Amino acid sequence: MSAPIVWRFKESKQRLVGGRCDSCGRAFYPLTYGCPYCGARSVKEFVLPREGKIVSYSIVYSTTDAARFETPIVLALVDLGVARVIAEITDIDPSEVSEDMKVEAVLRKVREEGESGVIVYALKFRPLLVDGD
Repeated sequence: MSAPIVWRFKESKQRLVGGRCDSCGRAFYPLTYGCPYCGARSVKEFVLPREGKIVSYSIVYSTTDAARFETPIVLALVDLGVARVIAEITDIDPSEVSEDMKVEAVLRKVREEGESGVIVYALKFRPLLVDGD
């Protein structure tokens, strides 16, 4: 992965930038320049909320060789109120994940291309921290 590609897509991967359709008003992620709901081309960038709740989830126990040391991985459908995203859940034992669990977006390092290469960060979600946690 090249530095220009990482830099070009850092906004959507690090800030939850999606789209909102001017025609039907629906929000979605990731940002596309055509509404996935009504097909209109009048879409504007829209920063999605960073907190939501888990609607559904799956635990992945087997992955490609590159990610085999990171299993199990919890993937969840997270409802942000205005849109839903599929994201990895982190900072929790997979057996403790549940539907309706409140979560928040956090930035995590996902890959490093050698000692002096590109470091790639992406948003994941973790259980929502309350005061005192």
